[in-house]
Amino acid sequence: MDVLSRPADEFENDQSVETMWAIKAFEHAEIYFNILCSVDPKHLTLTSVDDIIYKIFRDEFPKYDITVINENELKSTKEKVKWRPFCEKFKTLVEDYSFGTLLRADSRGDYKEENTMLVTRIQFYAIEIARNREGVNDILRKKFHPRLLEEETSV
Repeated sequence: MDVLSRPADEFENDQSVETMWAIKAFEHAEIYFNILCSVDPKHLTLTSVDDIIYKIFRDEFPKYDITVINENELKSTKEKVKWRPFCEKFKTLVEDYSFGTLLRADSRGDYKEENTMLVTRIQFYAIEIARNREGVNDILRKKFHPRLLEEETSV
């Protein structure tokens, strides 16, 4: 019997894999946020194809509000229909384009539980490249200083 033909309820997520993913996602968020707080975001390059990602994102989502992302709206059936073809365009261009990545919902805040959502890597790149180029992330250098995010949560 082929393993893929077995019922899904016979399988469980490996907790150690989930934990390792969560640690890696948090480390990525922490590093990215510290960079945002340290340098002018307009000069950041997140990938070798930032220009392409930004152009296609703004061509397909010209009025998309990148300042505050509504998670329920972003993950609605209506929005998924729009985002899926966008994401698939980067299947061969962006490594791990569909990998789960943490995104700040409100660009004016940091990575806290109430301000963080899980999106695909290419959605993260599209939104953050736009935030950087359009000056939305500029306030972070004045508002925050580079730090370990754990410092805030461990007090």
